[in-house]
Amino acid sequence: MNSHRSSANPAADVPVDAGLPQHVAVIMDGNGRWATQRHLPRIAGHSKGVERVRGLVRACGDKSISFLTLFAFSSENWRRPKREVGSLIELFINALDEEITKLHQNNIRFRVVGDIERFGPKVAGRIHKAQEMTRDNSSLVLTIAANYGGRWDIAQACAELARRVREGEMDPTAITPESVETYLSMRGTPDPDLFIRTGGEQRVSNFLLWQLAYAELYFTPVLWPDFDLAQFDLALASYVSRQRRFGLTGEQAEAARRA
Repeated sequence: MNSHRSSANPAADVPVDAGLPQHVAVIMDGNGRWATQRHLPRIAGHSKGVERVRGLVRACGDKSISFLTLFAFSSENWRRPKREVGSLIELFINALDEEITKLHQNNIRFRVVGDIERFGPKVAGRIHKAQEMTRDNSSLVLTIAANYGGRWDIAQACAELARRVREGEMDPTAITPESVETYLSMRGTPDPDLFIRTGGEQRVSNFLLWQLAYAELYFTPVLWPDFDLAQFDLALASYVSRQRRFGLTGEQAEAARRA
């Protein structure tokens, strides 16, 4: 688990063939603080953050990264002031309306995981329409976690397994990690290889708790609106420099990598 502590970039423009992650997951933290430092309303930071999302999506496409998952709104974010919550939802709707056609034209599949029905029929309807429009696209899968929590995700999977056991469709002794994964929100998507959190906090904050089991973790003090492509290259360079062993010895992992 590494933290980035320097703004120097010794490995900028990491090449596409440098063993880059297939799936990058990001907690985009620091929007509000970025705005406060500039004596702006907090929503200004979130608006600037949307611009960074556009750049990150393009960068993932350029580097042939297949999956990008962004934590946009946690189930705990409902505790924030009502005005900020309302502004965040409005910003999400506007960004969706503005960007979905571009995503579709660029062969990007868009999807949302989380309990989206709580946002109301208007927002949920827009989300379903966007997902349907892009469902067959294959260049990049852009997943937005909205009203999402990792514990909620695991609990709803367990509830479905319990239902199957109750109905006699499944023996409880047959429940395995693989069967749990079948009912998680991210089913069908490989687990993240690289997890990035901006803003200086060093925790996963109930994000993809199951899926991050073997992810490489990268924390940076850089606030999300300042997380530009050079900062992304730093995160990728850190990832490339690590040896992923998955329980093997270093020698075994290296032999497997070369095989």
